[in-house]
Amino acid sequence: MLAAAGATAYAGLIFWLSSRPDPLPFVPKGIFSHDKIVHASAYAVLGALLALALAGTRLARGRRLLVAAAVLASLYGASDEWHQAHVPNRQPDAFDWAADTAGALAGAALAAAFLRRRSRAG
Repeated sequence: MLAAAGATAYAGLIFWLSSRPDPLPFVPKGIFSHDKIVHASAYAVLGALLALALAGTRLARGRRLLVAAAVLASLYGASDEWHQAHVPNRQPDAFDWAADTAGALAGAALAAAFLRRRSRAG
């Protein structure tokens, strides 16, 4: 329950930042810039939080947890890019979504590995 609240609150933070015309003015823009690292990092956290939130469900078996968390975070990233099309001075970027998806997969994988290791230890 707490993990689900954390994932929801964090998704709200992402939405709020995406609503701002220049959410991180100190981050350079561009295809191979730090902007993509910020996107990947932000969505790695979301992917991990979603994996932790889904851990108590039937999706927790095998790779389904990893896939479900990564797909949900990636879909949220796609909706975030669409949302940015309606914000002044912002535009959707497929490379941002790719970075979101890569980060989500990495974060979900780390959380899934943590959960597997914890379940073996206990």
